[in-house]
Amino acid sequence: MKILIVSDSHGKNTYLEHVLEKAGPIDLLIHLGDLEGSERFLRENVTCPVEMVSGNNDYFTDIDREKEIYIAHYKILLTHGHRYKVHYGTEFIKDWARENKAAIVMFGHTHIPIIDQTSDIIAINPGSISQPRQEGHRPSYIIMEVEKSGELHFTINYLN
Repeated sequence: MKILIVSDSHGKNTYLEHVLEKAGPIDLLIHLGDLEGSERFLRENVTCPVEMVSGNNDYFTDIDREKEIYIAHYKILLTHGHRYKVHYGTEFIKDWARENKAAIVMFGHTHIPIIDQTSDIIAINPGSISQPRQEGHRPSYIIMEVEKSGELHFTINYLN
Protein backbone atom coordinates (compact mmCIF):
# COMPACT_ATOMS: atom_id res chain seq x y z
CA MET A 1 0.00 0.00 0.00
CA LYS A 2 1.33 3.43 -0.97
CA ILE A 3 0.20 6.46 1.03
CA LEU A 4 0.90 10.09 0.18
CA ILE A 5 1.12 12.40 3.21
CA VAL A 6 1.00 16.17 2.71
CA SER A 7 0.32 19.27 4.78
CA ASP A 8 0.15 23.03 4.66
CA SER A 9 -0.83 23.49 1.03
CA HIS A 10 -2.49 26.82 1.97
CA GLY A 11 -4.82 26.72 -1.03
CA LYS A 12 -2.03 26.45 -3.58
CA ASN A 13 -3.42 23.59 -5.64
CA THR A 14 -0.68 23.77 -8.27
CA TYR A 15 1.67 22.28 -5.67
CA LEU A 16 -0.83 19.53 -4.92
CA GLU A 17 -1.04 18.76 -8.65
CA HIS A 18 2.76 18.50 -8.89
CA VAL A 19 2.98 16.23 -5.84
CA LEU A 20 0.20 13.96 -7.11
CA GLU A 21 1.89 13.72 -10.49
CA LYS A 22 5.32 13.01 -9.01
CA ALA A 23 4.06 10.47 -6.45
CA GLY A 24 2.34 8.40 -9.10
CA PRO A 25 -0.46 5.97 -8.26
CA ILE A 26 -1.37 6.02 -4.57
CA ASP A 27 -3.81 4.05 -2.44
CA LEU A 28 -4.53 6.77 0.12
CA LEU A 29 -3.88 10.50 0.50
CA ILE A 30 -3.58 12.11 3.93
CA HIS A 31 -3.67 15.92 4.26
CA LEU A 32 -2.74 17.24 7.70
CA GLY A 33 -4.33 20.65 7.57
CA ASP A 34 -4.07 24.23 6.43
CA LEU A 35 -5.85 23.26 3.24
CA GLU A 36 -7.42 26.72 2.87
CA GLY A 37 -9.89 25.55 0.24
CA SER A 38 -7.85 22.68 -1.22
CA GLU A 39 -10.35 20.13 0.10
CA ARG A 40 -12.61 20.72 -2.92
CA PHE A 41 -9.66 20.25 -5.29
CA LEU A 42 -8.76 16.97 -3.55
CA ARG A 43 -12.32 15.64 -3.62
CA GLU A 44 -12.61 16.39 -7.34
CA ASN A 45 -9.15 15.33 -8.52
CA VAL A 46 -8.02 12.41 -6.37
CA THR A 47 -9.43 8.99 -7.20
CA CYS A 48 -8.23 7.18 -4.07
CA PRO A 49 -9.62 7.67 -0.54
CA VAL A 50 -8.61 10.95 1.14
CA GLU A 51 -8.27 11.62 4.88
CA MET A 52 -8.08 15.28 5.96
CA VAL A 53 -7.93 17.27 9.17
CA SER A 54 -8.27 21.02 9.51
CA GLY A 55 -5.45 23.33 10.54
CA ASN A 56 -5.18 26.63 12.35
CA ASN A 57 -5.80 28.51 9.07
CA ASP A 58 -8.85 26.47 8.03
CA TYR A 59 -11.67 28.77 9.10
CA PHE A 60 -15.35 28.02 8.47
CA THR A 61 -14.83 24.34 7.65
CA ASP A 62 -16.57 21.22 8.84
CA ILE A 63 -13.41 19.11 8.52
CA ASP A 64 -12.46 17.39 11.79
CA ARG A 65 -9.56 18.87 13.76
CA GLU A 66 -8.34 15.41 14.74
CA LYS A 67 -8.97 11.98 13.34
CA GLU A 68 -8.17 8.38 14.20
CA ILE A 69 -7.58 5.94 11.35
CA TYR A 70 -6.23 2.42 11.01
CA ILE A 71 -3.73 1.28 8.41
CA ALA A 72 -2.81 -2.39 8.56
CA HIS A 73 -2.81 -3.04 12.32
CA TYR A 74 -1.57 0.45 13.24
CA LYS A 75 -3.74 3.01 15.02
CA ILE A 76 -2.80 6.42 13.61
CA LEU A 77 -3.78 9.85 14.92
CA LEU A 78 -4.04 12.73 12.47
CA THR A 79 -3.91 16.36 13.60
CA HIS A 80 -2.47 19.63 12.38
CA GLY A 81 -0.32 19.84 15.50
CA HIS A 82 -0.70 23.47 16.54
CA ARG A 83 -2.41 22.40 19.79
CA TYR A 84 0.54 20.18 20.80
CA LYS A 85 3.52 22.56 20.93
CA VAL A 86 5.12 20.96 17.86
CA HIS A 87 7.44 23.92 17.34
CA TYR A 88 9.24 22.71 20.50
CA GLY A 89 9.59 19.07 19.44
CA THR A 90 7.52 15.90 19.28
CA GLU A 91 7.27 14.94 22.96
CA PHE A 92 3.88 16.60 23.65
CA ILE A 93 2.30 15.13 20.54
CA LYS A 94 3.79 11.71 21.28
CA ASP A 95 2.35 11.89 24.81
CA TRP A 96 -1.07 12.56 23.27
CA ALA A 97 -0.61 9.54 20.98
CA ARG A 98 0.37 7.36 23.97
CA GLU A 99 -2.70 8.50 25.91
CA ASN A 100 -4.82 7.41 22.94
CA LYS A 101 -2.94 4.13 22.49
CA ALA A 102 -1.80 5.01 18.97
CA ALA A 103 1.35 3.73 17.31
CA ILE A 104 1.78 6.65 14.92
CA VAL A 105 0.92 10.34 15.04
CA MET A 106 0.95 12.52 11.92
CA PHE A 107 0.96 16.31 12.03
CA GLY A 108 1.89 19.44 10.10
CA HIS A 109 2.05 23.09 11.17
CA THR A 110 5.83 23.55 11.45
CA HIS A 111 6.42 23.40 7.66
CA ILE A 112 9.50 21.27 8.42
CA PRO A 113 9.54 17.57 7.49
CA ILE A 114 10.39 14.99 10.12
CA ILE A 115 10.27 11.25 10.60
CA ASP A 116 10.81 10.68 14.32
CA GLN A 117 11.15 7.00 15.21
CA THR A 118 13.17 7.55 18.40
CA SER A 119 10.62 6.03 20.80
CA ASP A 120 7.60 3.76 20.98
CA ILE A 121 5.55 6.29 18.97
CA ILE A 122 6.37 7.22 15.38
CA ALA A 123 5.83 10.95 14.70
CA ILE A 124 5.52 12.05 11.08
CA ASN A 125 5.42 15.58 9.65
CA PRO A 126 5.59 15.91 5.85
CA GLY A 127 6.56 19.58 6.00
CA SER A 128 4.83 22.00 3.64
CA ILE A 129 4.25 21.66 -0.08
CA SER A 130 3.71 25.40 -0.49
CA GLN A 131 5.71 27.29 2.16
CA PRO A 132 8.65 25.15 3.31
CA ARG A 133 10.75 26.41 6.23
CA GLN A 134 13.55 23.84 6.45
CA GLU A 135 17.04 24.48 5.13
CA GLY A 136 16.91 24.67 1.34
CA HIS A 137 13.21 25.64 1.42
CA ARG A 138 12.09 22.84 -0.91
CA PRO A 139 8.42 21.79 -0.83
CA SER A 140 8.20 18.39 0.84
CA TYR A 141 5.88 15.44 1.34
CA ILE A 142 6.14 11.91 2.71
CA ILE A 143 5.47 8.58 1.06
CA MET A 144 4.49 5.84 3.50
CA GLU A 145 4.65 2.30 2.18
CA VAL A 146 3.07 -0.62 3.99
CA GLU A 147 4.31 -4.06 3.01
CA LYS A 148 2.02 -7.10 3.11
CA SER A 149 3.86 -8.17 6.26
CA GLY A 150 2.79 -4.88 7.90
CA GLU A 151 6.29 -3.42 7.88
CA LEU A 152 6.32 0.36 7.37
CA HIS A 153 8.67 2.53 5.33
CA PHE A 154 8.63 6.35 5.32
CA THR A 155 10.52 8.59 2.92
CA ILE A 156 10.67 12.37 2.74
CA ASN A 157 10.41 13.58 -0.84
CA TYR A 158 10.93 17.02 -2.36
CA LEU A 159 9.59 18.92 -5.32
CA ASN A 160 12.19 20.52 -7.60
